[in-house]
Amino acid sequence: MLQHDRLFIGGDWVAPAGTATIDVISPHTEEVVGRVPDGTPADMDRAVAAARAAFDEGPWPRMTMAERAAVVGRLAELYEARQGEMAELITTEMGSPITFSRMAQAPQPLGMLKYYAELGATFEVEEQRPGLFGPVTVRREPVGVVAAVVPWNVPQFVIMTKLAPALIAGCTVVIKPAPETPLDSYLLAEMIQESGIPAGVVNIVAAGREAGEHLVSHPGIDKVAFTGSTAAGRRIAAICGEQLKRCSLELGGKSAAIILDDCDLSAAMGFLSIASLMNNGQACVAQTRILASRNRYDEVVQAVADMVSGQVVGDPADPGTGIGPMVAKRQQDRVEGYIKIGIDEGAKPVVGGLERPHDRGWYVAPTVFAGVSNDMRIAREEIFGPVLAVIPYTDEEDAVRIANDSDYGLSGTVWTADAEHGMDIARRVRTGTYGVNMMNTLEPSTPFGGYKASGLGRELGPEGLAGYLEYKSIARLG
Repeated sequence: MLQHDRLFIGGDWVAPAGTATIDVISPHTEEVVGRVPDGTPADMDRAVAAARAAFDEGPWPRMTMAERAAVVGRLAELYEARQGEMAELITTEMGSPITFSRMAQAPQPLGMLKYYAELGATFEVEEQRPGLFGPVTVRREPVGVVAAVVPWNVPQFVIMTKLAPALIAGCTVVIKPAPETPLDSYLLAEMIQESGIPAGVVNIVAAGREAGEHLVSHPGIDKVAFTGSTAAGRRIAAICGEQLKRCSLELGGKSAAIILDDCDLSAAMGFLSIASLMNNGQACVAQTRILASRNRYDEVVQAVADMVSGQVVGDPADPGTGIGPMVAKRQQDRVEGYIKIGIDEGAKPVVGGLERPHDRGWYVAPTVFAGVSNDMRIAREEIFGPVLAVIPYTDEEDAVRIANDSDYGLSGTVWTADAEHGMDIARRVRTGTYGVNMMNTLEPSTPFGGYKASGLGRELGPEGLAGYLEYKSIARLG
Protein backbone atom coordinates (compact mmCIF):
# COMPACT_ATOMS: atom_id res chain seq x y z
CA MET A 1 0.00 0.00 0.00
CA LEU A 2 1.24 3.47 -0.89
CA GLN A 3 1.19 5.84 2.08
CA HIS A 4 1.95 9.57 2.06
CA ASP A 5 1.79 11.69 5.19
CA ARG A 6 2.78 15.06 3.72
CA LEU A 7 1.43 17.67 1.32
CA PHE A 8 3.41 19.31 -1.47
CA ILE A 9 3.40 23.02 -0.65
CA GLY A 10 6.04 25.67 -1.33
CA GLY A 11 8.36 23.20 -3.02
CA ASP A 12 8.61 20.98 0.04
CA TRP A 13 6.77 18.15 1.75
CA VAL A 14 4.97 19.63 4.74
CA ALA A 15 2.80 18.19 7.49
CA PRO A 16 -0.95 18.72 7.00
CA ALA A 17 -2.92 20.98 9.30
CA GLY A 18 -5.36 18.20 10.21
CA THR A 19 -5.21 14.51 11.02
CA ALA A 20 -7.87 13.16 8.65
CA THR A 21 -6.76 10.92 5.80
CA ILE A 22 -8.12 9.78 2.44
CA ASP A 23 -8.18 6.06 1.77
CA VAL A 24 -7.67 5.16 -1.88
CA ILE A 25 -9.67 2.02 -2.57
CA SER A 26 -9.11 -0.29 -5.52
CA PRO A 27 -12.30 -0.47 -7.60
CA HIS A 28 -11.32 -4.01 -8.56
CA THR A 29 -10.55 -5.55 -5.16
CA GLU A 30 -12.38 -3.07 -2.88
CA GLU A 31 -9.22 -3.03 -0.76
CA VAL A 32 -7.27 0.01 0.40
CA VAL A 33 -4.28 0.56 -1.91
CA GLY A 34 -3.17 3.99 -0.73
CA ARG A 35 -3.57 6.63 1.95
CA VAL A 36 -2.87 10.38 1.83
CA PRO A 37 -3.69 13.39 4.04
CA ASP A 38 -7.11 14.94 3.58
CA GLY A 39 -6.39 18.61 2.91
CA THR A 40 -8.20 21.21 4.99
CA PRO A 41 -9.08 24.86 4.33
CA ALA A 42 -6.00 25.77 6.40
CA ASP A 43 -3.85 23.69 4.04
CA MET A 44 -5.40 25.49 1.08
CA ASP A 45 -4.57 28.82 2.72
CA ARG A 46 -0.94 27.71 3.01
CA ALA A 47 -0.83 26.51 -0.58
CA VAL A 48 -2.35 29.74 -1.92
CA ALA A 49 0.10 31.79 0.18
CA ALA A 50 3.02 29.85 -1.30
CA ALA A 51 1.70 30.27 -4.84
CA ARG A 52 0.98 33.94 -4.20
CA ALA A 53 4.51 34.59 -2.94
CA ALA A 54 6.01 32.70 -5.87
CA PHE A 55 4.00 34.83 -8.28
CA ASP A 56 4.35 38.21 -6.59
CA GLU A 57 7.99 37.91 -5.54
CA GLY A 58 9.56 34.88 -7.21
CA PRO A 59 11.47 34.48 -10.46
CA TRP A 60 8.99 32.37 -12.43
CA PRO A 61 6.71 35.13 -13.86
CA ARG A 62 9.78 37.29 -14.52
CA MET A 63 11.60 34.72 -16.62
CA THR A 64 11.16 34.87 -20.37
CA MET A 65 8.65 32.48 -21.83
CA ALA A 66 11.48 30.67 -23.61
CA GLU A 67 13.27 30.20 -20.28
CA ARG A 68 10.12 28.74 -18.72
CA ALA A 69 9.66 26.52 -21.77
CA ALA A 70 13.11 25.03 -21.23
CA VAL A 71 12.20 24.08 -17.65
CA VAL A 72 8.87 22.59 -18.78
CA GLY A 73 10.85 20.64 -21.40
CA ARG A 74 12.95 19.21 -18.56
CA LEU A 75 9.75 18.19 -16.76
CA ALA A 76 8.63 16.45 -19.96
CA GLU A 77 11.86 14.43 -20.00
CA LEU A 78 11.32 13.31 -16.42
CA TYR A 79 7.68 12.48 -17.17
CA GLU A 80 8.60 10.41 -20.20
CA ALA A 81 11.01 8.33 -18.14
CA ARG A 82 8.25 7.49 -15.65
CA GLN A 83 5.15 7.32 -17.82
CA GLY A 84 4.91 3.55 -17.45
CA GLU A 85 4.87 3.94 -13.68
CA MET A 86 2.23 6.66 -14.02
CA ALA A 87 0.01 4.45 -16.18
CA GLU A 88 0.10 1.59 -13.66
CA LEU A 89 -0.60 3.94 -10.77
CA ILE A 90 -3.72 5.38 -12.42
CA THR A 91 -5.00 1.89 -13.22
CA THR A 92 -4.49 0.89 -9.58
CA GLU A 93 -6.29 3.86 -8.08
CA MET A 94 -9.28 4.30 -10.44
CA GLY A 95 -9.64 1.10 -12.49
CA SER A 96 -8.80 2.34 -15.98
CA PRO A 97 -7.82 -0.64 -18.16
CA ILE A 98 -4.04 -0.79 -18.34
CA THR A 99 -4.14 -0.72 -22.14
CA PHE A 100 -6.00 2.63 -21.99
CA SER A 101 -3.67 3.94 -19.31
CA ARG A 102 -0.66 3.10 -21.47
CA MET A 103 -2.33 4.50 -24.58
CA ALA A 104 -3.82 7.69 -23.13
CA GLN A 105 -3.72 8.24 -19.37
CA ALA A 106 0.07 8.73 -19.30
CA PRO A 107 1.13 9.52 -22.91
CA GLN A 108 -1.35 12.34 -23.52
CA PRO A 109 -0.18 14.44 -20.55
CA LEU A 110 3.37 13.94 -21.77
CA GLY A 111 2.32 15.13 -25.23
CA MET A 112 0.87 18.29 -23.71
CA LEU A 113 4.08 19.07 -21.84
CA LYS A 114 6.10 18.64 -25.02
CA TYR A 115 3.70 20.73 -27.08
CA TYR A 116 3.64 23.67 -24.70
CA ALA A 117 7.41 23.55 -24.24
CA GLU A 118 7.77 23.86 -28.02
CA LEU A 119 5.11 26.59 -28.27
CA GLY A 120 6.61 28.60 -25.44
CA ALA A 121 10.08 28.51 -27.01
CA THR A 122 8.93 30.67 -29.93
CA PHE A 123 5.83 32.46 -28.63
CA GLU A 124 5.97 36.27 -28.86
CA VAL A 125 4.63 37.97 -25.74
CA GLU A 126 4.73 41.42 -27.33
CA GLU A 127 3.68 42.70 -30.72
CA GLN A 128 3.48 46.14 -32.30
CA ARG A 129 0.25 47.40 -33.82
CA PRO A 130 -0.38 50.71 -35.56
CA GLY A 131 -2.32 53.28 -33.52
CA LEU A 132 -3.80 56.74 -34.14
CA PHE A 133 -0.84 58.50 -32.54
CA GLY A 134 1.91 55.97 -33.16
CA PRO A 135 2.69 52.30 -32.55
CA VAL A 136 0.96 50.47 -29.69
CA THR A 137 2.57 47.55 -27.89
CA VAL A 138 0.21 44.67 -27.14
CA ARG A 139 1.69 42.62 -24.33
CA ARG A 140 0.65 39.28 -22.86
CA GLU A 141 1.23 38.69 -19.16
CA PRO A 142 0.38 35.77 -16.82
CA VAL A 143 -3.06 35.89 -15.24
CA GLY A 144 -1.66 35.13 -11.76
CA VAL A 145 -2.35 32.37 -9.26
CA VAL A 146 -4.44 29.51 -10.67
CA ALA A 147 -6.60 26.99 -8.81
CA ALA A 148 -6.70 23.78 -10.88
CA VAL A 149 -9.56 21.58 -9.66
CA VAL A 150 -9.54 18.21 -11.39
CA PRO A 151 -11.69 15.04 -11.47
CA TRP A 152 -10.82 11.38 -11.05
CA ASN A 153 -11.48 9.87 -14.48
CA VAL A 154 -8.37 11.06 -16.38
CA PRO A 155 -6.50 12.77 -13.56
CA GLN A 156 -3.13 13.46 -15.18
CA PHE A 157 -4.65 14.42 -18.52
CA VAL A 158 -6.86 17.02 -16.87
CA ILE A 159 -4.10 18.32 -14.61
CA MET A 160 -1.87 18.86 -17.63
CA THR A 161 -4.52 20.67 -19.70
CA LYS A 162 -4.24 23.32 -16.98
CA LEU A 163 -0.72 23.00 -15.59
CA ALA A 164 1.26 22.93 -18.85
CA PRO A 165 -0.14 26.18 -20.33
CA ALA A 166 -0.25 27.88 -16.92
CA LEU A 167 3.45 27.19 -16.38
CA ILE A 168 4.41 28.43 -19.84
CA ALA A 169 2.35 31.59 -19.27
CA GLY A 170 4.20 32.30 -16.01
CA CYS A 171 1.38 31.52 -13.61
CA THR A 172 1.69 29.72 -10.30
CA VAL A 173 -0.72 26.91 -9.48
CA VAL A 174 -2.54 25.14 -6.66
CA ILE A 175 -3.75 21.73 -7.81
CA LYS A 176 -6.60 20.00 -5.99
CA PRO A 177 -6.78 16.36 -7.11
CA ALA A 178 -9.98 14.41 -6.55
CA PRO A 179 -10.01 12.32 -3.35
CA GLU A 180 -10.47 9.15 -5.42
CA THR A 181 -7.21 9.68 -7.33
CA PRO A 182 -4.55 11.51 -5.31
CA LEU A 183 -1.70 9.03 -5.79
CA ASP A 184 -0.70 10.06 -9.32
CA SER A 185 -0.31 13.68 -8.19
CA TYR A 186 2.38 12.63 -5.68
CA LEU A 187 4.38 11.08 -8.49
CA LEU A 188 3.96 14.30 -10.47
CA ALA A 189 5.16 16.32 -7.45
CA GLU A 190 8.36 14.26 -7.31
CA MET A 191 9.05 15.12 -10.93
CA ILE A 192 8.28 18.81 -10.36
CA GLN A 193 10.79 18.91 -7.52
CA GLU A 194 13.47 17.43 -9.77
CA SER A 195 12.66 19.58 -12.81
CA GLY A 196 13.96 22.90 -11.52
CA ILE A 197 10.57 24.60 -11.27
CA PRO A 198 11.00 27.12 -8.41
CA ALA A 199 9.48 26.47 -5.00
CA GLY A 200 5.85 27.53 -4.66
CA VAL A 201 5.13 27.59 -8.39
CA VAL A 202 3.22 24.29 -8.13
CA ASN A 203 1.43 23.17 -4.96
CA ILE A 204 -0.70 20.03 -4.63
CA VAL A 205 -3.34 19.39 -1.96
CA ALA A 206 -5.77 16.48 -2.31
CA ALA A 207 -9.05 17.25 -0.58
CA GLY A 208 -12.81 16.95 -0.64
CA ARG A 209 -15.56 19.38 -1.50
CA GLU A 210 -15.34 21.73 1.50
CA ALA A 211 -11.63 22.46 1.07
CA GLY A 212 -12.13 22.63 -2.69
CA GLU A 213 -14.78 25.34 -2.38
CA HIS A 214 -12.53 27.18 0.06
CA LEU A 215 -9.80 27.15 -2.59
CA VAL A 216 -12.11 28.35 -5.36
CA SER A 217 -13.43 31.16 -3.14
CA HIS A 218 -9.99 32.23 -1.89
CA PRO A 219 -9.24 35.93 -2.59
CA GLY A 220 -5.65 35.00 -3.42
CA ILE A 221 -6.75 33.03 -6.48
CA ASP A 222 -6.87 34.91 -9.79
CA LYS A 223 -8.29 32.16 -11.98
CA VAL A 224 -10.10 28.86 -11.47
CA ALA A 225 -9.62 26.10 -14.04
CA PHE A 226 -12.14 23.32 -13.42
CA THR A 227 -13.07 20.03 -15.03
CA GLY A 228 -15.99 18.05 -13.67
CA SER A 229 -19.75 17.87 -13.53
CA THR A 230 -21.99 20.57 -14.95
CA ALA A 231 -23.66 21.01 -11.54
CA ALA A 232 -20.31 21.71 -9.85
CA GLY A 233 -19.32 23.93 -12.77
CA ARG A 234 -22.37 26.11 -12.24
CA ARG A 235 -21.46 26.52 -8.57
CA ILE A 236 -17.88 27.49 -9.43
CA ALA A 237 -19.06 29.91 -12.12
CA ALA A 238 -21.35 31.58 -9.58
CA ILE A 239 -18.50 32.02 -7.08
CA CYS A 240 -16.18 33.37 -9.76
CA GLY A 241 -18.90 35.66 -11.06
CA GLU A 242 -19.44 37.18 -7.64
CA GLN A 243 -15.71 37.87 -7.33
CA LEU A 244 -15.15 38.79 -11.00
CA LYS A 245 -12.55 36.02 -11.03
CA ARG A 246 -11.48 34.41 -14.28
CA CYS A 247 -12.60 30.83 -14.82
CA SER A 248 -12.55 28.11 -17.44
CA LEU A 249 -14.94 25.18 -17.17
CA GLU A 250 -14.76 21.84 -18.98
CA LEU A 251 -17.96 20.04 -18.04
CA GLY A 252 -20.22 17.19 -19.13
CA GLY A 253 -21.20 15.65 -22.42
CA LYS A 254 -23.80 13.45 -24.07
CA SER A 255 -22.27 13.05 -27.48
CA ALA A 256 -23.91 11.55 -30.54
CA ALA A 257 -22.36 9.19 -33.09
CA ILE A 258 -24.30 9.55 -36.36
CA ILE A 259 -24.13 6.40 -38.46
CA LEU A 260 -25.10 7.17 -42.06
CA ASP A 261 -26.61 4.53 -44.30
CA ASP A 262 -23.43 4.15 -46.39
CA CYS A 263 -21.32 3.36 -43.32
CA ASP A 264 -19.23 0.19 -43.20
CA LEU A 265 -20.47 -1.07 -39.83
CA SER A 266 -17.73 -3.60 -39.24
CA ALA A 267 -15.06 -0.92 -39.66
CA ALA A 268 -16.96 1.65 -37.61
CA MET A 269 -17.47 -0.66 -34.64
CA GLY A 270 -13.74 -1.07 -34.14
CA PHE A 271 -13.41 2.67 -33.62
CA LEU A 272 -16.66 3.04 -31.67
CA SER A 273 -15.55 0.46 -29.14
CA ILE A 274 -13.02 3.08 -28.02
CA ALA A 275 -15.08 6.18 -28.73
CA SER A 276 -18.07 4.93 -26.75
CA LEU A 277 -16.53 2.76 -24.04
CA MET A 278 -13.08 4.24 -23.34
CA ASN A 279 -12.04 4.32 -19.71
CA ASN A 280 -14.98 2.08 -18.74
CA GLY A 281 -17.39 4.65 -20.17
CA GLN A 282 -16.14 7.24 -17.68
CA ALA A 283 -15.25 9.90 -20.25
CA CYS A 284 -16.98 13.21 -20.90
CA VAL A 285 -16.37 12.84 -24.65
CA ALA A 286 -17.82 9.31 -24.89
CA GLN A 287 -20.16 8.68 -27.82
CA THR A 288 -23.07 7.33 -25.80
CA ARG A 289 -25.91 8.20 -28.16
CA ILE A 290 -25.70 6.05 -31.32
CA LEU A 291 -27.93 7.53 -34.04
CA ALA A 292 -29.03 5.03 -36.70
CA SER A 293 -31.44 5.48 -39.61
CA ARG A 294 -34.69 3.55 -39.52
CA ASN A 295 -33.55 1.82 -42.74
CA ARG A 296 -30.67 0.09 -40.93
CA TYR A 297 -31.75 0.42 -37.31
CA ASP A 298 -31.95 -3.28 -36.45
CA GLU A 299 -28.63 -3.93 -38.21
CA VAL A 300 -26.91 -1.15 -36.27
CA VAL A 301 -28.38 -2.32 -32.96
CA GLN A 302 -27.02 -5.80 -33.62
CA ALA A 303 -23.59 -4.47 -34.60
CA VAL A 304 -23.36 -2.32 -31.45
CA ALA A 305 -24.59 -5.21 -29.32
CA ASP A 306 -21.96 -7.53 -30.80
CA MET A 307 -19.26 -4.93 -30.25
CA VAL A 308 -20.17 -4.45 -26.60
CA SER A 309 -20.63 -8.19 -25.99
CA GLY A 310 -17.12 -8.76 -27.27
CA GLN A 311 -15.55 -6.65 -24.53
CA VAL A 312 -13.75 -8.48 -21.73
CA VAL A 313 -14.97 -7.11 -18.39
CA GLY A 314 -12.58 -7.70 -15.54
CA ASP A 315 -9.28 -6.93 -13.84
CA PRO A 316 -8.07 -3.56 -15.17
CA ALA A 317 -4.43 -4.62 -14.70
CA ASP A 318 -4.92 -7.43 -17.26
CA PRO A 319 -3.93 -6.27 -20.77
CA GLY A 320 -6.78 -8.35 -22.17
CA THR A 321 -9.43 -6.36 -20.30
CA GLY A 322 -11.55 -3.93 -22.31
CA ILE A 323 -13.82 -2.64 -19.56
CA GLY A 324 -12.91 -2.41 -15.89
CA PRO A 325 -14.89 -1.37 -12.81
CA MET A 326 -16.50 1.93 -11.95
CA VAL A 327 -14.31 4.19 -9.85
CA ALA A 328 -16.42 3.94 -6.67
CA LYS A 329 -19.44 2.21 -5.17
CA ARG A 330 -21.50 5.37 -5.58
CA GLN A 331 -20.65 5.40 -9.30
CA GLN A 332 -21.67 1.76 -9.61
CA ASP A 333 -24.98 2.63 -7.94
CA ARG A 334 -25.43 5.67 -10.20
CA VAL A 335 -24.89 3.73 -13.42
CA GLU A 336 -27.13 0.87 -12.35
CA GLY A 337 -29.73 3.45 -11.37
CA TYR A 338 -29.72 4.77 -14.92
CA ILE A 339 -30.01 1.25 -16.34
CA LYS A 340 -33.14 0.81 -14.22
CA ILE A 341 -34.43 4.19 -15.38
CA GLY A 342 -33.94 3.12 -19.00
CA ILE A 343 -35.90 -0.08 -18.43
CA ASP A 344 -38.65 1.82 -16.63
CA GLU A 345 -38.81 4.33 -19.51
CA GLY A 346 -39.55 1.49 -21.94
CA ALA A 347 -36.15 1.08 -23.59
CA LYS A 348 -34.99 -2.49 -24.25
CA PRO A 349 -31.58 -3.67 -22.97
CA VAL A 350 -30.34 -5.92 -25.79
CA VAL A 351 -27.02 -6.42 -24.00
CA GLY A 352 -26.32 -6.10 -20.30
CA GLY A 353 -28.79 -4.93 -17.71
CA LEU A 354 -28.79 -5.09 -13.94
CA GLU A 355 -26.97 -8.38 -13.43
CA ARG A 356 -23.41 -7.69 -12.33
CA PRO A 357 -20.56 -9.41 -14.18
CA HIS A 358 -18.49 -9.96 -11.00
CA ASP A 359 -19.30 -10.45 -7.33
CA ARG A 360 -16.33 -8.41 -6.14
CA GLY A 361 -15.35 -4.96 -7.39
CA TRP A 362 -17.52 -2.06 -8.54
CA TYR A 363 -18.48 -3.56 -11.88
CA VAL A 364 -21.58 -2.96 -13.93
CA ALA A 365 -22.72 -4.85 -16.98
CA PRO A 366 -21.96 -2.93 -20.20
CA THR A 367 -25.42 -2.21 -21.56
CA VAL A 368 -26.91 -1.35 -24.95
CA PHE A 369 -30.45 0.01 -25.10
CA ALA A 370 -32.63 -0.18 -28.21
CA GLY A 371 -35.98 1.52 -28.68
CA VAL A 372 -34.67 4.78 -27.24
CA SER A 373 -36.18 8.17 -28.01
CA ASN A 374 -34.16 11.31 -27.50
CA ASP A 375 -36.47 12.60 -24.78
CA MET A 376 -35.67 9.71 -22.43
CA ARG A 377 -33.42 10.43 -19.46
CA ILE A 378 -30.89 7.82 -20.63
CA ALA A 379 -30.55 9.88 -23.84
CA ARG A 380 -30.35 13.29 -22.17
CA GLU A 381 -28.39 12.87 -18.92
CA GLU A 382 -24.72 12.02 -18.59
CA ILE A 383 -24.49 8.53 -17.12
CA PHE A 384 -20.67 8.24 -17.04
CA GLY A 385 -20.55 4.51 -17.46
CA PRO A 386 -20.67 1.83 -20.21
CA VAL A 387 -24.29 2.44 -21.20
CA LEU A 388 -25.17 3.15 -24.84
CA ALA A 389 -28.50 4.22 -26.32
CA VAL A 390 -29.30 3.50 -29.98
CA ILE A 391 -31.71 6.15 -31.25
CA PRO A 392 -33.49 5.97 -34.65
CA TYR A 393 -33.62 8.88 -37.10
CA THR A 394 -35.65 9.40 -40.27
CA ASP A 395 -33.18 11.23 -42.52
CA GLU A 396 -29.98 13.24 -42.23
CA GLU A 397 -31.81 16.41 -41.25
CA ASP A 398 -33.44 14.47 -38.43
CA ALA A 399 -30.07 13.01 -37.39
CA VAL A 400 -28.48 16.46 -37.10
CA ARG A 401 -31.53 17.73 -35.24
CA ILE A 402 -31.32 14.89 -32.71
CA ALA A 403 -27.56 15.33 -32.30
CA ASN A 404 -28.09 19.02 -31.53
CA ASP A 405 -31.11 18.38 -29.29
CA SER A 406 -29.04 18.18 -26.12
CA ASP A 407 -28.08 20.38 -23.22
CA TYR A 408 -24.47 19.47 -24.02
CA GLY A 409 -22.12 20.10 -26.92
CA LEU A 410 -18.73 18.60 -26.18
CA SER A 411 -18.00 15.97 -28.81
CA GLY A 412 -19.48 13.92 -31.63
CA THR A 413 -18.75 11.73 -34.61
CA VAL A 414 -20.19 10.81 -38.00
CA TRP A 415 -19.56 7.52 -39.79
CA THR A 416 -19.83 7.40 -43.58
CA ALA A 417 -18.19 6.12 -46.78
CA ASP A 418 -18.03 9.73 -48.03
CA ALA A 419 -15.64 11.67 -45.78
CA GLU A 420 -16.36 14.98 -47.55
CA HIS A 421 -20.05 14.55 -46.88
CA GLY A 422 -19.12 13.70 -43.31
CA MET A 423 -17.38 17.08 -43.07
CA ASP A 424 -20.64 18.75 -44.08
CA ILE A 425 -22.40 16.96 -41.23
CA ALA A 426 -19.59 17.91 -38.83
CA ARG A 427 -20.03 21.60 -39.61
CA ARG A 428 -23.71 21.42 -38.68
CA VAL A 429 -23.42 19.73 -35.27
CA ARG A 430 -22.91 22.22 -32.44
CA THR A 431 -20.08 20.68 -30.47
CA GLY A 432 -16.55 21.74 -29.59
CA THR A 433 -14.80 18.64 -30.98
CA TYR A 434 -15.84 16.29 -33.76
CA GLY A 435 -14.58 13.31 -35.72
CA VAL A 436 -15.33 12.00 -39.20
CA ASN A 437 -14.87 8.23 -39.28
CA MET A 438 -12.71 8.53 -36.17
CA MET A 439 -12.74 9.82 -32.63
CA ASN A 440 -11.21 13.26 -32.17
CA THR A 441 -8.19 12.30 -30.07
CA LEU A 442 -7.78 15.75 -28.46
CA GLU A 443 -4.62 16.88 -30.19
CA PRO A 444 -2.46 19.07 -27.92
CA SER A 445 -2.26 21.68 -30.69
CA THR A 446 -6.02 22.14 -31.16
CA PRO A 447 -8.61 23.67 -28.81
CA PHE A 448 -10.76 21.44 -26.63
CA GLY A 449 -13.98 22.47 -24.94
CA GLY A 450 -17.70 22.58 -25.44
CA TYR A 451 -20.81 24.47 -26.40
CA LYS A 452 -23.82 25.03 -24.12
CA ALA A 453 -23.70 23.24 -20.76
CA SER A 454 -20.43 21.53 -21.69
CA GLY A 455 -18.46 24.47 -20.42
CA LEU A 456 -16.80 27.85 -20.88
CA GLY A 457 -13.50 28.51 -22.62
CA ARG A 458 -11.06 26.22 -24.38
CA GLU A 459 -8.07 24.16 -23.32
CA LEU A 460 -5.10 22.95 -25.41
CA GLY A 461 -3.54 24.66 -28.41
CA PRO A 462 -2.61 28.34 -28.49
CA GLU A 463 -6.17 28.97 -27.33
CA GLY A 464 -5.42 27.07 -24.12
CA LEU A 465 -2.36 29.22 -23.48
CA ALA A 466 -4.41 32.38 -24.09
CA GLY A 467 -6.66 31.40 -21.19
CA TYR A 468 -3.74 31.96 -18.79
CA LEU A 469 -2.70 35.33 -20.21
CA GLU A 470 -3.92 38.85 -19.66
CA TYR A 471 -3.63 41.36 -22.50
CA LYS A 472 -2.14 44.79 -21.94
CA SER A 473 -2.04 47.62 -24.51
CA ILE A 474 0.77 50.17 -24.07
CA ALA A 475 0.71 53.38 -26.09
CA ARG A 476 3.58 55.87 -26.03
CA LEU A 477 4.68 59.20 -27.46
CA GLY A 478 8.32 59.83 -28.12
